[in-house]
Amino acid sequence: MQNIKIFAHRGSKGTHPENTMAAFQKAAEIGAEGIEFDVHLSADGELVIIHDETLDRTTSLTGYVKDHSAQQLKTGDAGVKFSREFLGERIPFLGEVFEWAKDNRLWMNVEIKTDKLAYEGIEQKIINAIRHHEMEHRVILSSFNHQSIEKVKLLAPDLERALLFEGLPENLEQILRDKQESGFHPDKDSLNESVNELAKTLGYKIRPWVANDEADIIKLAEMGVDVIMTDFPEKALKALKAWQSNG
Repeated sequence: MQNIKIFAHRGSKGTHPENTMAAFQKAAEIGAEGIEFDVHLSADGELVIIHDETLDRTTSLTGYVKDHSAQQLKTGDAGVKFSREFLGERIPFLGEVFEWAKDNRLWMNVEIKTDKLAYEGIEQKIINAIRHHEMEHRVILSSFNHQSIEKVKLLAPDLERALLFEGLPENLEQILRDKQESGFHPDKDSLNESVNELAKTLGYKIRPWVANDEADIIKLAEMGVDVIMTDFPEKALKALKAWQSNG
């Protein structure tokens, strides 16, 4: 039986405030094999973990992440909008998460958020952080902006890289053949048997996002994907375990 891994999307996002230490800790606690999170740059060039380009949806601050210094971002509350229970939860920074990860064995899928804004030099900064914390063998770098992945390939060919897709282009096969990266991260609704087979044949690890329903989790497991990304890792692990024991 293939070992399918569960990655917690933005941490245990379904039950905890997304992209926070609380969400990452929960994922580690329940036995997820990895976490996925997003990285932007602050005004003073620090690597900030948050999904949106703006702060309004998930934190007590407003405006663009890029317009705030790291110090200003540290004053924001990233928990209270999810639930009063998480009042005081902070916006994390990449270095902090890597420090914390030294005590566990989680894989970390770092999404470089350059698909809407160009963050000058963000790829090199992320690579430097990975090297500094010696996380080379536990990090996958992904992006919807495939130019960012090209940059990583030039700057750090040893690091694992993945191509993110929302919807699939008609020339998908050409892209996968040309890029020759190691990971293929499609949205779950775009992944079907033939696309899955194509990516597998070309040597890609297939890590679809985001499957939260048991039916979707089982469907992806039956396809034999490598990783299932989910907002509810605890639920996904149970569903996977039940499916495997029935198989």
